[in-house]
Amino acid sequence: MNLTIDREILIENLNTISRGLPSKTPNPLLLGIKIYVTETDLFMTSSNSDISVEVRINDPSLEIKEPGEAVVPGRFFIDIIRKINSRKINLFLSDDNLLFIKVDRGEYNLKIMDPIDYPKMDYVPQDNPLELEADVLKEVIRTTSFAAAQSEKRPILNGVNFRNEDGKLYVTATDSFRLAEKVINIDEYENFNIVVPSKSLDELYRSIDNYNGKIKLYFSSNKLLVVFKNVCFQTRLLEGTFPVLANLIMNNFPFILKFNKDELVSIVESVSLISPRDKDRDREITYSIIKLSLKRDRIVELSTQNQAVGGVVLQAIPTDIIANEPITIGFSSRYLLEALRSFMSTEVTINITSQIRPFIIHGDDDANLTQVILPVRIEE
Repeated sequence: MNLTIDREILIENLNTISRGLPSKTPNPLLLGIKIYVTETDLFMTSSNSDISVEVRINDPSLEIKEPGEAVVPGRFFIDIIRKINSRKINLFLSDDNLLFIKVDRGEYNLKIMDPIDYPKMDYVPQDNPLELEADVLKEVIRTTSFAAAQSEKRPILNGVNFRNEDGKLYVTATDSFRLAEKVINIDEYENFNIVVPSKSLDELYRSIDNYNGKIKLYFSSNKLLVVFKNVCFQTRLLEGTFPVLANLIMNNFPFILKFNKDELVSIVESVSLISPRDKDRDREITYSIIKLSLKRDRIVELSTQNQAVGGVVLQAIPTDIIANEPITIGFSSRYLLEALRSFMSTEVTINITSQIRPFIIHGDDDANLTQVILPVRIEE
């Protein structure tokens, strides 16, 4: 193997490939990047237990003198390429199993691993992909993935549910204490119901962050293949049945409070500074508890009391209120902040049924985005 390529082109593709590198694995080969060079193209592959990524480089700067293949230590290879200053980089595979990285002022060499033992990846697209604009897919991931569970108590909740029914794509995530759902209209496509690991979606989001074209999604029984630019991004799917959550989304609310989103975020952040952490309940993540109170004089207060630190009460000024009586409701400030930040709207509406029923958040300018939070029982 012997090739020369512009450093910037190599860096750009290595940044994508890095998404598939595991931090640790029982298989040392997976800590490497497989480099495969044909007469015309350079392929690089990385893989972990959840995702695998392949890039195909056919750039004018690529000069291939000799094909070949090798598996190189992934993190070391990426760090070296990022650090050197040469405009051009020459990669040369010697007969004694060393990859030489030749630059303007010298060279590095890395011991390689045998590519014959590297797991074979199947990136062959099936027929009939679902095509989405990159901005749409990014919005879907940004507004839902954060709400997926992080613990392994119910593995199916570690994923995000993609469900297509008659031209509407429902994308839902929940950790059983909150829910995020985004609905988008898509072209006619066969119905499907899959669950994608949220961590895979987070890596996909980073991979397409600066991409603005079309993205193709190919579905199989246990994998999702995402194709964009010169990249194949493949993730396993989670097995099991995602819970039906439609009954959590109510339509009739006796309490409707509308706020300027940024002002509400600021107040919630201020109150949560000294809020107690709920360590005694069976929660997967320790979080801060605060409460919202609608008073008889229609003043809204956000407050918390921490026996070890003190307390705080701050007024929040709604832009609109629909309510016939006072109410107090407790919740995780972290859950509320993450939900609020998913909206692009200037104003958001908090829709409350009762102290013990989940409350729902909508944004004026966020079509078909719903955030749901389960209240915490509190003593008034």
